[in-house]
Amino acid sequence: MSHAHGHTDPLARLGWALGVTLAFAGVEAVGGWWSGSLALLSDAGHMLSDALALALALLAAWVARRPPSHRHTYGLMRAEVVAALANALLMLVVVLGIAVEAVERLQAPRPVAGLAVMVVAAVGLLVNVGVLFILGHSHGGLNLRAAALHVTGDLLGSAAALTAGAVVHFTGWTPIDPLLAVVVACLILASTVQVVRGALTIIMEGVPSGVDLEEVGRAMAEVRGVTSVHDLHVWTVGSEQVILSAHVVLEDLKEWPRVLPELQRMLRTRFRIEHVTLQPEVPVRPEATNAMRIPIVPAGGRHS
Repeated sequence: MSHAHGHTDPLARLGWALGVTLAFAGVEAVGGWWSGSLALLSDAGHMLSDALALALALLAAWVARRPPSHRHTYGLMRAEVVAALANALLMLVVVLGIAVEAVERLQAPRPVAGLAVMVVAAVGLLVNVGVLFILGHSHGGLNLRAAALHVTGDLLGSAAALTAGAVVHFTGWTPIDPLLAVVVACLILASTVQVVRGALTIIMEGVPSGVDLEEVGRAMAEVRGVTSVHDLHVWTVGSEQVILSAHVVLEDLKEWPRVLPELQRMLRTRFRIEHVTLQPEVPVRPEATNAMRIPIVPAGGRHS
């Protein structure tokens, strides 16, 4: 199978964005250490979190191209979930370190080279705009959109560092530096919480965000020939592949060859669910089984 090369390839876009982000995170870290700016150091930490997010997106894009095997029948898409949790733990350590250092600097202010902070932070804004430009023209799906969201958050971090440098340079009020560092730390924490929630949803096989289970069930029950739907499950293996399984009760089993492709087409076009496993059934009298059955039928529809 051939793939597109250059900047049209999501892997290439992510690779360029990752390289630029990592390089400037190093520049900001050195600049923050030399100038004494905690805001700049915290923004370097934020850019590092962005670099890790880009690396996860790059890993996910690469793993998504690997075919399933006899041992991993869905492929290795959940590798990104493991990496995301490791990323989140690292970012929690970064946030804690920034918070402790901010408290110490509020109690014992240190000199900050405001002009140097302004210069480095201004360049950081330009770098983030460039990274967004690299990612923004891609149609690589959820991974690239999530990576772009991280970089957008880092724009706020660079703006905070630029503001701190300007305030220190023109007024000499150094507490603004650790205060804005805390703001950047909160940005990192918010991103971290989102990553953890998303990863735990996938691990616990929860219904993915953006999918309404009741709406899916009603749409399936509205297909001509379907009496009801039960044992409906929707989950994800990775961040993008949504999987559905359900028992479909039919008026007549002879209708299944027509109903099955219609259900598959509806789920694919309306809900973007590609991987579907459906089991046809005929109506069963309630007294004939001890299993709990919760049929899903459309409003005003028929109960079996």
